Amino acid sequence: MTPEKEKGGDGAFSGGQPGNAQPASPQGAADVRACRRCLLYEMGESADYRNLYAYIDGLDEEIRTPAPLYEERLSCCRGCGLLLSGMCRACGCFVELRAAIASNRCPYEKW
Repeated sequence: MTPEKEKGGDGAFSGGQPGNAQPASPQGAADVRACRRCLLYEMGESADYRNLYAYIDGLDEEIRTPAPLYEERLSCCRGCGLLLSGMCRACGCFVELRAAIASNRCPYEKW
């Protein structure tokens, strides 16, 4: 089995750097697989990623989560089995956006 097609125990595709999605075909043509346990910023420069982070960057400081707490929240989400391509399968949110607003909470009380 090639590194591009190996699956880790958590269902995430491995190969290359940890957390990065890898193409399933050597040419990377039509069969590209998303990293199931990655956040949007770890999956590359898509329009979704840019739009989400532009919105987060525009949040008022009064409502934005402080950077250390934001990273702690994202760390919890990375370790959660409900994370799928940057979205929470429990509530449907983009976890990077939910974590960026200080008053938000995880619906499963993980943070």
